[in-house]
This record gives sequence, C-alpha cells and structure tokens, in this order.
Amino acid sequence: MESPKITLRPFNLSDVDAFMAWAGDDRVSHFAGWDTFTSKDDALNYIRDTIIPHPWYRAICLGDRPVRSVSVKQGPGAADRCRASIGYGVAHEYWGRGIATRAVEVVVSEWPHLMRLDGLVDVENLGSQRVLEKAGFVREGVLRKYMVVKGRTRDMVMYSVTRDDGGLF
Repeated sequence: MESPKITLRPFNLSDVDAFMAWAGDDRVSHFAGWDTFTSKDDALNYIRDTIIPHPWYRAICLGDRPVRSVSVKQGPGAADRCRASIGYGVAHEYWGRGIATRAVEVVVSEWPHLMRLDGLVDVENLGSQRVLEKAGFVREGVLRKYMVVKGRTRDMVMYSVTRDDGGLF
C-alpha cells in the first residue's frame, strides 16, 4: 500500500470546524484523555489555550484539511533531552488508511536528535498499537493501572523506538 500524502503544520483557530469533525466524535475520543467536544466555543478555547501554545502539536493534513493531530512532548529537565513521548490520532473516517502511521514516521524523522521516542497506548486500543508497530516501534510491556481516563484506571502498553534499534532515526 502506498503511503498517504500528508503534511504536518501548526494549528490555527480557523481549523475549528475540522477539529469539531473529530473532537465531536465519541469514537475518536473514546481512548483520549479529553471528553468529546460538544461546543464550537469550547473547541476554539482548547485550540487557543492548549494546542497553539504547545511546543510541538501539529495538524495532520490531507491537502490543507486537518484530519487530526500528532504531538511530541519532551521532559522539562536536562536529563530528559534525549527522549520524548508521542501522541496521535486521526478522524474516524480516515481510520485504517495508514495516515496515523505515516504521521508517526514523519515525526520520527523530524526529531533525529532523540535517542528514544515512546508512546503509550490503551491495552484495548489495538488499532493504535498497530500504528506504532508498523512505524517501527517496539512493544516494551504493559504498565498496569497506569492512568485514569474518563474515571477508569487503565492499563497502558509502552512502545518505543530508539536510535540503536536501527529504526527510523
């Protein structure tokens, strides 16, 4: 299967309608730490107050239309500079098309100074686990009772790719 042609770019407030298309979908927010958005005003506030100020939060675009997002977060300390964590997703209508996998691959190539990039995935989110595996990440193990998401304590699977893996770096 050919890799989808995507671009990554910073979000703008004008992306609110595209944002609402997925952020207002319970299927998309099911494993997310955020609740489904029901208000365009709340979405605008979230884009303005959370997404735009984030150091590395990008829209995954087909053409110029955002179909979801990918983010990278490095730790705040000097000891954390060699590693970062990735988060990603795509709108339901684009599931299974390789878009999230391609976005993860692009992110890995844009962070060559890292020794490690990791991602946490809910144990029940098999599609997201496949994304990381297809992008060259290695399953490290299950972190039991690791997070509370929507009032439930969740087991999470830790994945990583390192420069030493001969992976995508």
